[in-house]
Amino acid sequence: MLDIKNYIGGEFRPSTDGATLEDFNPATAECIANIPRSKASDVDLAVVAAHSAQAEWGARTLAERADWLVRIADALEAKHEHIAQTESMDTGKPISLARRVDASRSVRNFRFFAEFGREQSDVTFEMDDAMNYVHRSPVGTVGLITPWNLPLYLLTWKVAPALLMGNTVVAKPSEITPLTANILAETLDEIGLPAGVFNVVHGLGPEVGQAILEAPGIKGISFTGGTSTGRIVAKTAAPMFKKLSLELGGKNATIILKDADLEAAVNGAVRAAFTNSGQVCLCGSRILVDASIAEEFTQLFVAEVERINIGNPADADTVMGSVISPEHLEKVESYIKLGIDEGGIVLTGGTREMTGYHGPDGVGAFLRPTVFSGLDYTSRCATEEIFGPMVTLHTFDNEDEAIHMANHSEYGLAGSIWTTDLERGRKVAARMETGIVWVNTWLHRDLRTPFGGVKNSGVGREGGTWSMEFFSEMTNVCIKHPNPTS
Repeated sequence: MLDIKNYIGGEFRPSTDGATLEDFNPATAECIANIPRSKASDVDLAVVAAHSAQAEWGARTLAERADWLVRIADALEAKHEHIAQTESMDTGKPISLARRVDASRSVRNFRFFAEFGREQSDVTFEMDDAMNYVHRSPVGTVGLITPWNLPLYLLTWKVAPALLMGNTVVAKPSEITPLTANILAETLDEIGLPAGVFNVVHGLGPEVGQAILEAPGIKGISFTGGTSTGRIVAKTAAPMFKKLSLELGGKNATIILKDADLEAAVNGAVRAAFTNSGQVCLCGSRILVDASIAEEFTQLFVAEVERINIGNPADADTVMGSVISPEHLEKVESYIKLGIDEGGIVLTGGTREMTGYHGPDGVGAFLRPTVFSGLDYTSRCATEEIFGPMVTLHTFDNEDEAIHMANHSEYGLAGSIWTTDLERGRKVAARMETGIVWVNTWLHRDLRTPFGGVKNSGVGREGGTWSMEFFSEMTNVCIKHPNPTS
């Protein structure tokens, strides 16, 4: 049993009123930690600490802050296995996934922004009689609110550029998965990051998250999470004129064109659908297949899904672990039942009652990957974000129909297209109403590129220059050339 504390002003401390929450391993149903149930008073302390560190941290050069990012990356890399084991225990994801993605990418985020920052040159615009210089300065203290599906991965994706650009941070990790945020705090404390530059306040969204949104001293909010919560974030922070970056939900389409390499398309669609038990905002939960190849694709796809090794997350050969919690399991099962009510056909998987599978030891929030056919593309199961191991298959007769079906969504975060005609793939991608499209791959990320969605999938972009711009204020300095002397 771990006893986690807030990290404020370079000190680990309990909540001001001593209240706590329990943290559970979803694969074993065991309580693994107690964390602070913080309140607005704790956020206030963190904001004061961040403000006390802002001037000194913001005054450092970008190169000096990049050096700190490298030190952080080195320190996290030394804890790679500890991070992976902790993330697997806290989320129920397979240890192989936690090693490959969560632990590795968290290190990479710091290394990338350190290197990218050093590569930047001054932005200037010359006129006939003057020179314009674009000067970057920190936003100030920023609030970072992150979700439970990729806890340290997504936290470091925000922390790295925020620190690089000279901001101080008040972070709120999900109360469901707090452990690796604590590892990050311990790591920064160990390497001597100045007190107050990075602060973590644990607790519930309506109590801690809302207090971060409302704090006058917090000048920017970067939020990743559900669309419904994103509306609350925008409603609270926008009238206060805080800078806002919102990366929200998705209901992403995987389009299989008739000339696709079927083996590659099947493997790609399975990976896109069920990585991290389908609990990735970029997952392809709607699979649209050309009718002429639908029967063959479906047979191959279902067979591949049934080969997924679901089991103990600690086993190296496990491909899919549990979902995040018993409550989330019930939500996904409710959609399986809804899909049946809507006239869908379960091709594989189903509820625990249907499959008889309750996890490797009969406990934990385990669910077999589920595939539906026969549902209309306008059905609730095909339009609402489920965020779990459940996908729907649909057929189309031509390219225009495929685009119409793909765009029939309130979301617009990501998608993928599978075709051997790369020019056709690029043209189809350009017609999709979404922020990211992969052709013949999925989740293949260049960290320099813009990341984010359209419609109800968010506001703003992260990655490379976009992250640096969000975490900085830009001033144009126009200097008039002197008149030539006579």
